[in-house]
Amino acid sequence: MPTKLTETVKNPVTLAIDTGGSGIKMMLLDSTGKPLSDRVRLPTPQPATTDLVLAEFEKIKTQLSPFDRVSVGFPGVIKHGTTFTAANLDPSWIGFPLQETLEKRWKKPVRVLNDAAVQGYASVQGKGVELILTLGTGLGSALFTTGRLCPGLELGHHVWRKRTKTYEDYLGRRGLEKYGPDKWNVLIGDAIDSTSKLFNWDTLYLGGGNTKKITLKIPENVKLVSNEDGLLGGVALWRDEAVF
Repeated sequence: MPTKLTETVKNPVTLAIDTGGSGIKMMLLDSTGKPLSDRVRLPTPQPATTDLVLAEFEKIKTQLSPFDRVSVGFPGVIKHGTTFTAANLDPSWIGFPLQETLEKRWKKPVRVLNDAAVQGYASVQGKGVELILTLGTGLGSALFTTGRLCPGLELGHHVWRKRTKTYEDYLGRRGLEKYGPDKWNVLIGDAIDSTSKLFNWDTLYLGGGNTKKITLKIPENVKLVSNEDGLLGGVALWRDEAVF
């Protein structure tokens, strides 16, 4: 179980961390989820091993003011604070107790969740079925029903179009580089259509750094969201007990 605040903090400050395949970002948030600091970013080390990434965490943390708790978005399957997959990082993350490790190091309560889910918390309106896809190094995904997260979705690694190819192969950075922006935009349109039939979502949110390369005309119920939402959703991790 996640550590609880050891003392009553009326308006806790949250250190939000967004761990990506190309960049690590941090920001301080107030109890309502509003920024208390600028976003600080460092490139993700290569190879992105546990030791090297945690060292970057320490570097960024020292640039920010004190905080009361920590929310981490991580690109993989998370169960009870442990990272079970990390397709775009290093194999050393498989089975790594990230939440427990940070709690021991920083002496603060920590919660860890899939990065697309964290971004979804900052984006969803809590109405019907809402899907978020994050377009970055890989492809993140999260599904919400009436504002509640359905944990565990990893659409990016699901086979799509060809038996040997996944959504991530087409829509992640590899797909963008392989097919070029024009064909990639066609594939984004195809993904909007196929996920609509699969999930019957009411609203689809597209986030991540590569949304700036979307040029196709999107339907009214598809929204582009800020990449910064990967940090701004951090406070919601402390409201939704159901996923921890």
